[in-house]
Amino acid sequence: MKVFCGIDWASDHHDVALVDHDGALLARARITDDPTGLQQLLDLLGEHGDAAGAPIPVAIETSRGLLVACLRATRRPVYAINPMAVARYRDRHSVARKKSDHLDAMVLANILRTDMATHRPLPHNSELAEAVAVLARAQQDAVWDRTQAGNKLRSHLREYFPGFLIAFQSSREGLCSPVARVILAAASTPERAAKLTRTQLRSLLKTAGRQRGIEAEADRLREAFRLPQMRQLPLVEEAMGRQTAALLRQLDAACTSANDLAKAAVESFEAHPDAEIITSFPGLGSLTGARVLAEIGDDRSRFADAKGLKAFAGAAPVTRASGKSVAVMARRVKNQRLASVGYVWAFAALTASTGARAHYDRRRADGDRHTAAQRNLFNRMLGCLHHCLTKQTPYDEATAFPPSEASQLAVAA
Repeated sequence: MKVFCGIDWASDHHDVALVDHDGALLARARITDDPTGLQQLLDLLGEHGDAAGAPIPVAIETSRGLLVACLRATRRPVYAINPMAVARYRDRHSVARKKSDHLDAMVLANILRTDMATHRPLPHNSELAEAVAVLARAQQDAVWDRTQAGNKLRSHLREYFPGFLIAFQSSREGLCSPVARVILAAASTPERAAKLTRTQLRSLLKTAGRQRGIEAEADRLREAFRLPQMRQLPLVEEAMGRQTAALLRQLDAACTSANDLAKAAVESFEAHPDAEIITSFPGLGSLTGARVLAEIGDDRSRFADAKGLKAFAGAAPVTRASGKSVAVMARRVKNQRLASVGYVWAFAALTASTGARAHYDRRRADGDRHTAAQRNLFNRMLGCLHHCLTKQTPYDEATAFPPSEASQLAVAA
């Protein structure tokens, strides 16, 4: 008898429901979110035929948490069902719009009973791949936090100290650069910045790690800080300087977190067997490669073919057809993290691969905008990546973009 399990997840307890292949309720329980509750769940599954060779599949509304991690450790199929999809399925069982935790658990179990083939189980990635995923995602979050903190500080400086922004507008890192942060910490108001001497500026530049052109940079900053500019009232300016110090501490913490997590993510990624293959692709370094591995994992059975991977990343388009109307649109439901690194990958590949550049130019010549052409290139590179990881072979430019095709693309461009 086939048995299916549904778990309605909550912060401190979980409702469990087991149904058979006919939809009949076999057992129900409410377990706590602790080792006792986990053991109660495993015992309940064991009473209804759970075995090492044929584990009972489980459907739950989240892919994270200790409960999910422990269930995945048992090597059983675990399906993370989107809560919005569960709400749609709920209407199939009741038109009265009633809702309860037990009902949701039964709905999840019945989703597996009726539509298991249309849902993808969580992959069985290696422990190292899971560690890379944690670090790479945390580093990406830290980068987003750094960008947000930098934007807040920039907006605040524009209100009372635009001269500082002008002084560092040519810097590639802007306010996130160590030099900008060290100098702003020492002089958070226009008055203090104007009083900085060449000796003090040279010392601050050295403290920030500057090694070359210190004299010229100190002179440039001294002149920039002494240029006339509009000013706030003295007390208001001092108060805004205090606020700048607070915002700067947030930016410093975000920059430190991003750098530390980037180093840790790269170290873990380079220890993975797939790192050599992934970084053999043009435009993929260790950090971007870690982000790619974090999202696709190393479970080769996760994607049956390259089409599944492309759809997961949002690189494959979506076709909507009804009668004589046919529309091909960009895919919006996708893995946002993998999609974001895909644009960075495609952009970097334009200068690292002649075949990628020719492919991009052809798409642009055919009428695609920059974003669409990049997405199309990302789509093709994903197909190559799936092939290389499946065959365990590094990237080869001549295979990905044959010379005959590359010449045709160049002529068409």
